[in-house]
Amino acid sequence: MLIAFNKPFQVLCQFTDRSQPPRATLAGFGLPAGVYPAGRLDHDSEGLLLLTDDGALAHRLTDPRHKRPKTYLVQVEGEAGEDRLQALRRGVALKDGPTRPAGVRALPSPPALWPRDPPVRHRKTVPDCWLEITLTEGRNRQVRRMTAAVGLPTLRLVRIAVGGVGLDGLAPGQWRTVTVPPG
Repeated sequence: MLIAFNKPFQVLCQFTDRSQPPRATLAGFGLPAGVYPAGRLDHDSEGLLLLTDDGALAHRLTDPRHKRPKTYLVQVEGEAGEDRLQALRRGVALKDGPTRPAGVRALPSPPALWPRDPPVRHRKTVPDCWLEITLTEGRNRQVRRMTAAVGLPTLRLVRIAVGGVGLDGLAPGQWRTVTVPPG
């Protein structure tokens, strides 16, 4: 079984939390018993999270050798000039080594997304813009570290697709069963 779930902002990608006070987890969304995340999204990231009850499938979906593309909509602080976009496209040197080249494009206007609660703080004197970034690897906080490395700190991060699976209209907190993508 493969589940597409739209993970809300500030929800952990696990079913329990032992911290005090406890944080929101996947347990509050009526997901089928026996599924677990195939990959992760940070507590402060939103969007598509795949869950499965099949360990071999989870491995195929998450192992970087399979180079399954992951696409994100990213609101960044600053203006994304062509030099910064090219740096992201070529790959960025991070502390844990250079990243693979990424698909990156500036969006002409903000995407039609659900409101975030709490909203991203708007500052009149600091410009922001939206990027679409597609990666074929998945390091810890990679998108945030890449955009910061080129001088564009991430304000909001929403994963919209993994391989052939997309959000396709799921509201935050909603899920559906999906067909396993080939590969």
